[in-house]
Amino acid sequence: MSKYRVLVVHNRYQIPGGEDVVVNNECRMLRENGHEVFLYERSNSELKNMSFLQKLCLPFTVIWSFRAAADVRKLIRENRIDIVHVHNTILLISPSVYYAALKEGVPVVQTVHNFRLLCPNGLFYRQGRICEDCVSKGLNCAVKHSCYRGSRLQTLALVLSMKFHRARGIYRRLHYIVLTEFNREKLLEQKQISRDQISVKPNFHIGNDVYQADRERKDQFVYAARLDETKGIMFLLKAWKEKGISSRLIICGDGPLKEDVQTYIRDNNLTAAEFMGQTDHDQVMEIFAQSKAMILPTRWYEGFPMTIAEAFSAGTPVIVPDLGNAGSIVREGITGWHYRPDDPDSLAEVLQKDMNINDLVCREYRLHYTMENNYRELLEIYRKAAEK
Repeated sequence: MSKYRVLVVHNRYQIPGGEDVVVNNECRMLRENGHEVFLYERSNSELKNMSFLQKLCLPFTVIWSFRAAADVRKLIRENRIDIVHVHNTILLISPSVYYAALKEGVPVVQTVHNFRLLCPNGLFYRQGRICEDCVSKGLNCAVKHSCYRGSRLQTLALVLSMKFHRARGIYRRLHYIVLTEFNREKLLEQKQISRDQISVKPNFHIGNDVYQADRERKDQFVYAARLDETKGIMFLLKAWKEKGISSRLIICGDGPLKEDVQTYIRDNNLTAAEFMGQTDHDQVMEIFAQSKAMILPTRWYEGFPMTIAEAFSAGTPVIVPDLGNAGSIVREGITGWHYRPDDPDSLAEVLQKDMNINDLVCREYRLHYTMENNYRELLEIYRKAAEK
C-alpha cells in the first residue's frame, strides 16, 4: 500500500468551524497510518494586522496570491510531495495554489465543504431562504445582493476570481471530494466538472463510542449547533411552545442569536427548554448518549455537520428537515427522521415516533463514519488522482 507524502492546504476563517476539525482529523488519520503530512495554512485573522496597503491589495490576492503559489511550489520541491490536498483557499491562499501544484506535476484533490464553487457566499442561502440565482441567472446576482459578508466589494472580488479561474479551465484539472451525494449533484452544475472527477467521502468522528446498548435514554432532545438564523434555532423554540411539547430540550451552542434564545425562553416561560450555552465537547457527547435524538432544524443545505457524525457515534438518531445535505445524510427510520422544512406540525409528529433505533444508528456509524473506513476511502481517492 502506497505511503503518500501529502501537502494539506487550508485557509482558516477568523471563527473556527467544522472545516478546521476535518482538516485536523484527516491530518491525524494520515500520520497515524504512516504517511508524511505537511501543512500549509493561513488564517483570515491575519487581516487584523495588515497594513492599509495590504488590505488595498486584498481583492487581487483573492484572485491570485503570488505568495501562496510560491510557498506551495517551494514546499512541493523541498518535501517531494505526491498529493496536494486543498480544503479552503479564501481569502488569503487563492486558487493560485492549484496552478502551482500542477506546474510541479503534482495532482490536486479539493475537498468541497460548501457550495463556494457555485455560490460566492458558499451557502445557497440569502435573506432567509434558499437561493440558487448564481447558478440559474449568473454570478452577478451575488454582487447585486452583496452576498459575501454583506460587502459588495468583497463579493465582487470573489465573483471576479470565480470567473477568471473558470475562464482558464482550471476546474477541469482537479479531483474533488464531496461529502454527500446531494453535494455531488450540485457540484455537477459547474459545467467544467465531470462525474468521474468527483468522489463521495463523508466526514468522520474520532473518539470512543459512548453508547451503551442497555442505557436508558431520558425523555429529552438536544440541539448542538451555532445559534444563528441558518440553523433554525428560533423555529425549534417556537415549535416547542406552539405544539406544547413536554419533552426536555437541551440547547448547546453560542452565536449571534444567543440573547434572542435566552429572551424567548424566559418571556414564554418555556420551562422544558434548558439553555446551556457553549458546552465542552465531552459533555455534549454525554448529552447525546442520554438523549432520544439530536435535532438540527437547519434552514439551508448545510455541508456535513460534524455533530451528525458525533451523534451517530453515540448511537443517537438525528432529526432534520428533508432538505439538502442533512436530509441526504440521515436515513429515514435507520439513523433518524425527516420532517417537512419549517413545519412545526410535521416536527411534532416526528417527535412522537419510537426513538429506540440506537443499535441501528451504531451499525450505520461503524459502517460509514469511522476513521478506519474513512482512511480506506481517502487512500483510494488519492490513488485515482495520482493515476490521472
